[in-house]
Amino acid sequence: MSSQPIPRITPEEYLRRERVAEFRSEFIDGQVFAMAGGTMNHARIIGNALGNLRELLRGTGCEVFSGELRVWSETHRIYTYPDVVAACRPYQFQDATRDTITDAALVIEVPSRSTANYDRGEKFRFYRSLPSFSEYLLLAQDTIRAEHHVRQPDGGWLFHERTSPDDGIDLKVTGCRIPLSSFYESVEFEG
Repeated sequence: MSSQPIPRITPEEYLRRERVAEFRSEFIDGQVFAMAGGTMNHARIIGNALGNLRELLRGTGCEVFSGELRVWSETHRIYTYPDVVAACRPYQFQDATRDTITDAALVIEVPSRSTANYDRGEKFRFYRSLPSFSEYLLLAQDTIRAEHHVRQPDGGWLFHERTSPDDGIDLKVTGCRIPLSSFYESVEFEG
């Protein structure tokens, strides 16, 4: 049995294609992967996160962006589109087009069943290669659950899991405690 080699492209070729593409794709070390659509819960949780953070970050020098803004990790040669990303001024862009940042401070992902392992594993490893990256929040879409990872002064990571709507999440980038319930407003779970 023979297998065909997977054609690889350069980061420059990916960007050239991606900037005119109708649909978004992620790039991992020469390979391009189409991004799937989301669910209603996925969209609601992202919308709630954007709304909460936009208000909390107003006037702080930091800003929150939707999944339309790419993040580049040079260490791992990956371009990805986090569901929600926060960065602080002065922003660091990969190039003059200013559509790809290299300095994410906070990333929020809303994993699906098919992406959960990747989001918790390899994708988290990619984000950790960014010197500015200090916080990772995974918000489940099938139940109320937050997995919060915060970089410590020694470079290690502290993990907290929250599962009660009354639980608060202390987001380092905002300096505020946000109730977990605020991320799940209007979210409807099956059953």
